[in-house]
Amino acid sequence: MQLRLSKKILLYIFFIIFLSTLNNKFLSEIKLKNIDNIMIKGLEGEEKKDLLNNLELLNLKNIFFLNKFNLIKKLEANKSIENYTVFKKYPSSIEIRINKTKFLANVFKDGKSFVLGSNGKLIQTVNKNYNLPNIFGDYNKDSFFNLIESIKKSNFELLEIKNLYFFKSGRWDIETNDNIFIKLPKQNLQDSLNLALDLISNNKFKNIKILDLRQDKQVIINGK
Repeated sequence: MQLRLSKKILLYIFFIIFLSTLNNKFLSEIKLKNIDNIMIKGLEGEEKKDLLNNLELLNLKNIFFLNKFNLIKKLEANKSIENYTVFKKYPSSIEIRINKTKFLANVFKDGKSFVLGSNGKLIQTVNKNYNLPNIFGDYNKDSFFNLIESIKKSNFELLEIKNLYFFKSGRWDIETNDNIFIKLPKQNLQDSLNLALDLISNNKFKNIKILDLRQDKQVIINGK
Protein backbone atom coordinates (compact mmCIF):
# COMPACT_ATOMS: atom_id res chain seq x y z
CA MET A 1 0.00 0.00 0.00
CA GLN A 2 2.85 2.32 0.88
CA LEU A 3 4.65 1.45 -2.37
CA ARG A 4 1.58 2.18 -4.50
CA LEU A 5 1.15 5.51 -2.77
CA SER A 6 4.79 6.43 -3.42
CA LYS A 7 4.46 5.54 -7.09
CA LYS A 8 1.40 7.75 -7.40
CA ILE A 9 3.21 10.63 -5.77
CA LEU A 10 6.18 10.24 -8.11
CA LEU A 11 3.84 10.09 -11.08
CA TYR A 12 2.09 13.29 -10.02
CA ILE A 13 5.43 15.05 -9.54
CA PHE A 14 6.53 13.96 -13.01
CA PHE A 15 3.39 15.33 -14.64
CA ILE A 16 3.68 18.63 -12.75
CA ILE A 17 7.29 19.10 -13.87
CA PHE A 18 6.39 18.16 -17.45
CA LEU A 19 3.44 20.51 -17.69
CA SER A 20 5.33 23.31 -15.97
CA THR A 21 8.23 22.97 -18.40
CA LEU A 22 5.85 22.86 -21.36
CA ASN A 23 3.95 25.94 -20.21
CA ASN A 24 7.10 27.94 -19.55
CA LYS A 25 8.41 27.11 -23.02
CA PHE A 26 5.04 27.94 -24.56
CA LEU A 27 4.76 31.27 -22.73
CA SER A 28 8.29 32.26 -23.65
CA GLU A 29 7.40 31.93 -27.31
CA ILE A 30 4.27 34.09 -27.05
CA LYS A 31 4.69 37.64 -28.35
CA LEU A 32 2.01 39.91 -26.97
CA LYS A 33 0.56 42.10 -29.67
CA ASN A 34 1.13 45.84 -29.26
CA ILE A 35 -1.80 48.27 -29.14
CA ASP A 36 -2.60 49.02 -32.77
CA ASN A 37 -5.95 50.79 -32.51
CA ILE A 38 -6.96 53.76 -30.34
CA MET A 39 -10.63 54.73 -30.63
CA ILE A 40 -11.67 58.17 -29.36
CA LYS A 41 -15.32 59.09 -28.90
CA GLY A 42 -16.42 62.59 -27.93
CA LEU A 43 -13.90 64.66 -29.87
CA GLU A 44 -13.95 65.49 -33.56
CA GLY A 45 -11.74 67.08 -36.21
CA GLU A 46 -8.45 68.67 -35.17
CA GLU A 47 -9.07 68.08 -31.45
CA LYS A 48 -9.37 64.33 -32.03
CA LYS A 49 -6.36 64.30 -34.36
CA ASP A 50 -4.18 66.22 -31.89
CA LEU A 51 -5.08 63.88 -29.02
CA LEU A 52 -4.34 60.80 -31.14
CA ASN A 53 -0.95 62.23 -32.08
CA ASN A 54 -0.14 62.90 -28.42
CA LEU A 55 -1.14 59.39 -27.39
CA GLU A 56 0.93 57.83 -30.17
CA LEU A 57 3.97 59.66 -28.81
CA LEU A 58 3.60 57.57 -25.66
CA ASN A 59 4.65 54.53 -27.71
CA LEU A 60 1.99 52.42 -25.99
CA LYS A 61 2.95 48.76 -25.65
CA ASN A 62 0.59 45.81 -25.29
CA ILE A 63 -2.73 46.13 -23.53
CA PHE A 64 -1.70 43.93 -20.56
CA PHE A 65 1.13 46.25 -19.52
CA LEU A 66 -0.49 49.57 -20.38
CA ASN A 67 1.10 52.44 -18.46
CA LYS A 68 -2.02 53.99 -16.96
CA PHE A 69 -0.13 56.87 -15.32
CA ASN A 70 1.27 58.19 -18.61
CA LEU A 71 -2.08 57.77 -20.36
CA ILE A 72 -3.97 59.62 -17.62
CA LYS A 73 -1.35 62.38 -17.60
CA LYS A 74 -1.85 62.99 -21.33
CA LEU A 75 -5.65 62.98 -21.08
CA GLU A 76 -5.79 65.34 -18.11
CA ALA A 77 -3.38 67.73 -19.81
CA ASN A 78 -5.94 68.18 -22.61
CA LYS A 79 -7.90 71.32 -21.69
CA SER A 80 -10.90 70.38 -23.84
CA ILE A 81 -11.69 67.30 -21.73
CA GLU A 82 -14.16 67.46 -18.83
CA ASN A 83 -13.94 63.76 -17.94
CA TYR A 84 -13.15 60.46 -19.62
CA THR A 85 -13.37 56.68 -19.39
CA VAL A 86 -10.84 54.23 -20.84
CA PHE A 87 -11.89 50.73 -21.96
CA LYS A 88 -9.51 47.92 -22.92
CA LYS A 89 -10.60 46.04 -26.06
CA TYR A 90 -8.64 42.80 -26.12
CA PRO A 91 -6.32 41.88 -27.63
CA SER A 92 -4.87 45.15 -28.97
CA SER A 93 -7.28 48.11 -28.85
CA ILE A 94 -8.34 50.77 -26.36
CA GLU A 95 -11.43 52.94 -26.48
CA ILE A 96 -11.49 56.37 -24.83
CA ARG A 97 -14.90 57.96 -24.23
CA ILE A 98 -14.67 61.68 -23.59
CA ASN A 99 -17.10 64.27 -22.27
CA LYS A 100 -15.95 67.58 -23.67
CA THR A 101 -15.89 70.63 -21.41
CA LYS A 102 -18.62 73.23 -21.89
CA PHE A 103 -17.51 76.75 -22.80
CA LEU A 104 -18.85 79.29 -20.30
CA ALA A 105 -17.20 82.65 -21.00
CA ASN A 106 -14.60 84.57 -22.96
CA VAL A 107 -11.52 85.69 -21.04
CA PHE A 108 -8.92 88.20 -22.23
CA LYS A 109 -5.54 87.84 -20.57
CA ASP A 110 -2.09 89.25 -21.42
CA GLY A 111 -3.34 90.36 -24.82
CA LYS A 112 -4.63 86.87 -25.65
CA SER A 113 -8.14 85.48 -26.08
CA PHE A 114 -9.36 82.40 -24.18
CA VAL A 115 -12.56 80.56 -23.43
CA LEU A 116 -13.16 79.33 -19.89
CA GLY A 117 -14.40 75.74 -19.73
CA SER A 118 -16.65 74.12 -17.16
CA ASN A 119 -13.54 72.17 -16.08
CA GLY A 120 -12.03 75.47 -14.90
CA LYS A 121 -9.34 75.52 -17.60
CA LEU A 122 -8.54 78.32 -20.04
CA ILE A 123 -8.38 77.31 -23.69
CA GLN A 124 -6.65 79.74 -26.02
CA THR A 125 -8.61 80.78 -29.12
CA VAL A 126 -8.00 82.96 -32.15
CA ASN A 127 -11.34 84.77 -31.97
CA LYS A 128 -13.78 85.27 -29.13
CA ASN A 129 -17.04 83.34 -29.00
CA TYR A 130 -19.85 85.84 -29.52
CA ASN A 131 -22.39 83.50 -27.94
CA LEU A 132 -20.63 83.68 -24.58
CA PRO A 133 -20.37 86.47 -22.00
CA ASN A 134 -17.04 88.24 -21.55
CA ILE A 135 -15.25 88.31 -18.19
CA PHE A 136 -13.40 91.47 -17.18
CA GLY A 137 -11.18 91.75 -14.12
CA ASP A 138 -8.78 89.42 -12.37
CA TYR A 139 -11.57 87.04 -11.43
CA ASN A 140 -11.54 84.43 -8.71
CA LYS A 141 -12.35 81.01 -10.19
CA ASP A 142 -14.36 79.82 -7.16
CA SER A 143 -16.35 83.04 -7.13
CA PHE A 144 -17.10 82.67 -10.84
CA PHE A 145 -18.42 79.12 -10.51
CA ASN A 146 -20.47 80.18 -7.51
CA LEU A 147 -22.03 82.88 -9.71
CA ILE A 148 -22.67 80.39 -12.54
CA GLU A 149 -24.36 78.00 -10.12
CA SER A 150 -26.58 80.81 -8.82
CA ILE A 151 -27.53 81.79 -12.39
CA LYS A 152 -28.47 78.18 -13.16
CA LYS A 153 -30.71 78.01 -10.09
CA SER A 154 -32.33 81.37 -10.83
CA ASN A 155 -34.73 82.37 -13.60
CA PHE A 156 -31.91 84.27 -15.27
CA GLU A 157 -30.30 82.81 -18.38
CA LEU A 158 -26.57 82.94 -19.05
CA LEU A 159 -27.38 83.73 -22.68
CA GLU A 160 -28.97 87.01 -21.52
CA ILE A 161 -25.64 88.23 -20.16
CA LYS A 162 -23.16 90.13 -22.34
CA ASN A 163 -20.43 91.03 -19.85
CA LEU A 164 -19.31 90.03 -16.36
CA TYR A 165 -17.19 92.39 -14.25
CA PHE A 166 -15.28 91.06 -11.25
CA PHE A 167 -14.08 93.27 -8.39
CA LYS A 168 -11.33 92.57 -5.88
CA SER A 169 -13.92 92.62 -3.11
CA GLY A 170 -15.27 89.37 -4.58
CA ARG A 171 -18.38 90.98 -6.02
CA TRP A 172 -19.75 90.83 -9.59
CA ASP A 173 -21.53 93.25 -11.89
CA ILE A 174 -23.56 91.95 -14.82
CA GLU A 175 -24.29 93.71 -18.10
CA THR A 176 -27.23 92.26 -20.01
CA ASN A 177 -27.63 92.11 -23.78
CA ASP A 178 -30.00 95.10 -23.38
CA ASN A 179 -27.14 97.13 -21.84
CA ILE A 180 -28.59 97.05 -18.33
CA PHE A 181 -26.00 97.00 -15.52
CA ILE A 182 -26.84 94.92 -12.45
CA LYS A 183 -24.68 95.47 -9.38
CA LEU A 184 -24.87 92.25 -7.38
CA PRO A 185 -24.16 91.70 -3.68
CA LYS A 186 -21.61 89.13 -2.52
CA GLN A 187 -24.31 87.00 -0.87
CA ASN A 188 -27.80 85.78 -1.84
CA LEU A 189 -27.01 85.83 -5.53
CA GLN A 190 -29.90 83.64 -6.60
CA ASP A 191 -32.52 85.82 -4.91
CA SER A 192 -30.88 88.98 -6.25
CA LEU A 193 -30.87 87.64 -9.80
CA ASN A 194 -34.55 86.71 -9.59
CA LEU A 195 -35.39 90.16 -8.21
CA ALA A 196 -33.40 91.82 -10.99
CA LEU A 197 -35.24 89.83 -13.64
CA ASP A 198 -38.63 90.70 -12.11
CA LEU A 199 -37.79 94.40 -12.15
CA ILE A 200 -36.38 94.33 -15.68
CA SER A 201 -39.49 92.51 -16.93
CA ASN A 202 -41.84 95.02 -15.29
CA ASN A 203 -43.10 97.70 -17.68
CA LYS A 204 -42.98 100.25 -14.84
CA PHE A 205 -39.20 100.03 -14.94
CA LYS A 206 -38.64 99.71 -18.69
CA ASN A 207 -36.11 102.58 -18.66
CA ILE A 208 -33.73 100.96 -16.20
CA LYS A 209 -30.07 101.63 -16.93
CA ILE A 210 -28.44 100.60 -13.66
CA LEU A 211 -29.90 98.29 -11.03
CA ASP A 212 -28.01 98.40 -7.73
CA LEU A 213 -28.73 95.45 -5.43
CA ARG A 214 -25.58 95.62 -3.32
CA GLN A 215 -27.33 96.68 -0.11
CA ASP A 216 -29.54 94.24 1.78
CA LYS A 217 -33.29 95.04 1.44
CA GLN A 218 -32.51 98.08 -0.71
CA VAL A 219 -32.83 98.62 -4.47
CA ILE A 220 -31.43 101.64 -6.28
CA ILE A 221 -32.61 102.19 -9.85
CA ASN A 222 -31.08 104.62 -12.33
CA GLY A 223 -32.98 105.28 -15.53
CA LYS A 224 -31.77 105.86 -19.07
